[in-house]
Amino acid sequence: MTHIIVGAGQAGGWAAIAMRQAGYEGRILLVGDEAWRPYERPPLSKAVLTDEPEPPVAYFHPAERFVELGIELLLGTSVAQLDPAAHGIRLSDGQRLEYDRVLIAAGGRARHLPIPGGEKAHYLRTIEDARLIRTKLATARRVVCIGAGVIGLEIASSASKRGAEVTVLEALPRAMGRSVSPEGAQFIESLHRDAGVMLHFGVIVDAIESAADATLRVSCRGGIEFSGDMVLAGVGMQRNLAMAEHAGLALEGGIVVDEFGRTSAPDVYAAGDITAFHHPLFNRRLRLESWRHAQNHGIAVGKAMCGEASPYDDIPWFWTDQHGVNLQVAGLPADAVRTIVRANAPPSVFTAIHLAEDGSVIGLTAANDPRVVRAGQALIKARCPVDPDALADPDVPLQHLIRR
Repeated sequence: MTHIIVGAGQAGGWAAIAMRQAGYEGRILLVGDEAWRPYERPPLSKAVLTDEPEPPVAYFHPAERFVELGIELLLGTSVAQLDPAAHGIRLSDGQRLEYDRVLIAAGGRARHLPIPGGEKAHYLRTIEDARLIRTKLATARRVVCIGAGVIGLEIASSASKRGAEVTVLEALPRAMGRSVSPEGAQFIESLHRDAGVMLHFGVIVDAIESAADATLRVSCRGGIEFSGDMVLAGVGMQRNLAMAEHAGLALEGGIVVDEFGRTSAPDVYAAGDITAFHHPLFNRRLRLESWRHAQNHGIAVGKAMCGEASPYDDIPWFWTDQHGVNLQVAGLPADAVRTIVRANAPPSVFTAIHLAEDGSVIGLTAANDPRVVRAGQALIKARCPVDPDALADPDVPLQHLIRR
């Protein structure tokens, strides 16, 4: 038996380990287009940009671990073609490999600005990207960040920590608009403004041009212009779907998989950011881009490929560190019909509970309070109506509401 994993990132790296933990004794081949063995990406927008000295690459496991488990690493190469009918793949160097089962965990790449001068902006996805940005930040005094999503704001926070004057431009009306509620966005925006970051919303960037003084000029709709020593763009991720599309797999903005990671083709599985997966709790397909989803989905699908199958139903969750504040978001706050913000908290602490139409908790946003996040995840999983007055009372621990 041979299992091939396409993609050596968070999902692929953990899937390989999970296969061995599930008792699979066949060949495992982990193919990655980067030269590095699987490593953590969250530090790239934070510690790698700010810490002195530069921290080492945060590998998941030492190289010896892969040797010990008999996991073959084929790094610095990519998969050019998947042929489900022949149960084979073709690598970019022309080599063909056959599989019994294959896992697509190819994730995505940083979305580039489709505008004149878009190539002048810096984008963050790999360790090489982070190291280049780190070098530029050492001398940049004015930085323009395009995009007020999670990555854009983490980079803005890091640039501010390095002493730069930071301006953030966002097309949407608020920060992290696809991830948090208006109340959560307001908290994040205050955090950045208090740190001296200038935020501009409803701004459409049309072009980036080099100016005579070696700075960059960002031209926006309506004749507005901004300038800086460097321009950074965090405008989302593009899933690497070309191979799946050419192979005829079902797609819905991602590779369609069931609760066990199975695609529309026999013996072809997919996991992580690249998927559109069915979530039994919310009874619909979700497309998530987060560290924990990639890891846990990779583990679940890796085990399912080896006969240890259980439906993947993790509560969506992600975290971000900005200006020294740890913000965690669970569930689907953007789907809420009502949000309750707990009162009387210190300025650096924030808790918002997001309710579905039936009064059940569908999401939670919390800053600097990991315990309330764990309770919130349990409430989301319960899918039962909760007394809104109790949710609003900071003297009522959320843990007590779970028992009720």
